[in-house]
Amino acid sequence: MESAVSIKGRATIPKAIREHLHLQPGDRIKFFLHPDGSVAILPKLPTAALKGIVPARKGRPVTLDEMHAAVVAAVTGERKRAKRR
Repeated sequence: MESAVSIKGRATIPKAIREHLHLQPGDRIKFFLHPDGSVAILPKLPTAALKGIVPARKGRPVTLDEMHAAVVAAVTGERKRAKRR
């Protein structure tokens, strides 16, 4: 897929890419420049998108390790529960 860059530096993200990233009008994206010169484009998730990815646990607070594991699982699309220590 390809897209042309306008005089103002704008480019249209192809529909297949927008659908793959679940992008909607008004969503923000982040660009990552890798040392090898390649560029990655990822959606910028609002903080509200993280709500509910850490399962509620009664009796004790969730640890930082559990929160980190839940965020990683959500970003990678995995739905398994974080390990308890």
